Amino acid sequence: MSTTTPAQRIGEVGARLAADGVDDVLADDLVRRIVDVIGNSLAATREEPARIAGAVTAEWGGAPAATAIGQAQRLPAPSAALVNGTLAHSLDFDDTHLPSVLHPSAAVVPAALATAERVGASGRALLAAAAMGIEVTCRLGMAGYDEDLGNSVFFEHGQHATAICGAIGAAVASGMLSGLDADRLTSVVGIAASMGAGVIEANRTGGTIKRVHCGWAAHAGVVAADLARHGLTGPPTVIEGRFGFLRAFCGERVHPERVTEGLGERWETPGVFFKPYPCNHFTHAGVDAALALRARGVRATDVRELILGVPAPVLRTIAEPAEEKARPRSGYHAAFSGPYTVAAALVGGGGLGVFHEDFTDAAAADPARLELAGRVRVVADDEATAGFPRQFPAVLTAELADGSTVTERVRTNRGGPQRPLSADELAAKFTGNAERAVPSDDATTIVATLWDLRDDRPVADVMSGLQEATIRSAQRNN
Repeated sequence: MSTTTPAQRIGEVGARLAADGVDDVLADDLVRRIVDVIGNSLAATREEPARIAGAVTAEWGGAPAATAIGQAQRLPAPSAALVNGTLAHSLDFDDTHLPSVLHPSAAVVPAALATAERVGASGRALLAAAAMGIEVTCRLGMAGYDEDLGNSVFFEHGQHATAICGAIGAAVASGMLSGLDADRLTSVVGIAASMGAGVIEANRTGGTIKRVHCGWAAHAGVVAADLARHGLTGPPTVIEGRFGFLRAFCGERVHPERVTEGLGERWETPGVFFKPYPCNHFTHAGVDAALALRARGVRATDVRELILGVPAPVLRTIAEPAEEKARPRSGYHAAFSGPYTVAAALVGGGGLGVFHEDFTDAAAADPARLELAGRVRVVADDEATAGFPRQFPAVLTAELADGSTVTERVRTNRGGPQRPLSADELAAKFTGNAERAVPSDDATTIVATLWDLRDDRPVADVMSGLQEATIRSAQRNN
């Protein structure tokens, strides 16, 4: 009987993948995820969290080693990871793994990019490290998922699994790119387990701290790998031990075997959902349903009341407190509101259904949208609850002024394996994101250059081109 612990198994598989790389199918999926992260990050460069993270890292100083998207000066790798991870998650447009309900790429990819740039790694090395880091993040999230509860135990405890598990995934990716062997990668897991943190009360009542969660996870991951590289060690039983990661965060409702079953052979990563809309994923099926109502000819002026049925566990995120969700205090807060997102989609949003212009502070204060949001009642729906959290379903019923009703039920989420975004839709998402920071010609060049990572282009070349494009755009705007 093997005595290899989960952390040791992660170390073994990570070291092997660092040497052997990943196959072309997985490499293509990883490039799409990197393109998605970069697009989301470009879209966020003018957001307040970007300014704050940039100001803090500028005060820290240090030797320039990696690109911080949207900034003229290169930063130390941990600082670049903090800035880029903050950007990647700032607009809530990052990919989602189900049923763990976490956003793996926004924590892992920024750490991997910063480390790859610092060490002079190739594109294929980056892709292997990012694949392993995302996989570890997802599997740790699944280890804290309880079938009987029908939800993530992290989430039930008010913890942000993205930030907590993402710190370990980011550390594994950074450690692989730093050339750590299996033993030191095992220590990376043990070190990073002491660094992940994040609570999600901001989803309910506001505050901008959640927008930094992935930045801090990416930063922690790079730091953990650096500490291991210099000789710091972590406990090999850190995942499953009596005082280990899973029991510390989730108590006894844990499944450590999910971390390593088929690790390196069976991949969760390709099934991670791409987001079509820049808002909390729990709101997406409601958006889809509102768009379907519009397609059937329902208009806001026809509606007496809208009843949005959702999985019971998501009520506290997108429906409570009811008065806060009906009148969100900011554009960012609106992205976590079931009533507002339904109203925005029914009135008519941008992009693939709703887009960034629907989540500005001005849009969130629009009297027409708020009046319609006030007519939306969010309730628990049994069928939606039964499908959660492998999907985030919704049913939307419009009670019309003439007394009739129209209902749309959405059982599967757009952007996942059952309803994937097409190549054109993913391209439209990237272009719409990137054009908030750079001209359309530069956006086209950036995405083409990112695809060169699959052909082993040096990561530093790709990131320097990205930095030059954002600097040129900033100079034109000034």
